[in-house]
Amino acid sequence: MENGELHLPELPFPLRAHGPDGHWSYEDGVLTGRADARQDRFVAPTGDALEPASDAPRLIGAPDGDFQLIARVTVGFAAAFDAGVLYLHVGEREWAKLCYERSPDEPTICTVVTRGHSDDANAFVVPGSTVWLRVSRTGSAFAFHASTDGEKWTFVRIFSLGDEKSAAAAQVGFLAQSPTGEGCEVRYDHIEFRPAWPKDMRDGS
Repeated sequence: MENGELHLPELPFPLRAHGPDGHWSYEDGVLTGRADARQDRFVAPTGDALEPASDAPRLIGAPDGDFQLIARVTVGFAAAFDAGVLYLHVGEREWAKLCYERSPDEPTICTVVTRGHSDDANAFVVPGSTVWLRVSRTGSAFAFHASTDGEKWTFVRIFSLGDEKSAAAAQVGFLAQSPTGEGCEVRYDHIEFRPAWPKDMRDGS
């Protein structure tokens, strides 16, 4: 990283690390990060409203306009809830995660949207250790998709986060977590940025 920023040739904006040390590195089109033991990014819905959010390493930056961020994610699953994540940040208590997570026994596509407190929802199981994830934005709307081949995309979720001004300033990028384990390494490759919202949410494109 140079001056605290990491510049990936695939992205038109720089990335900056937040939270605990993610051991981030980039080489030959592969971004690697690692969460250490018991690191997560979550605000329990059963917790106190003033309780601080737990924290995990994330690497994020601010794109302009409509976009899609795509990556193939490979996770070194070892413990329950280990995950590789595409992460979306609007504010300290307004953020979202699209996770490829061991949840708790099978690799699963999961989502979390935090508005003060976090929700948590499982979508579908993807056997193995690799999947494609996609985060998109238009205006104040965001969408999550996943794919087993990077070609046909399964719709997971559409939602708003913050008002239009704060959503337009949203940061997006990568996160690694290991809430119950001793650590988890995540690899991101085939990283792609598209300056457009998907044409259709549910037709696989």
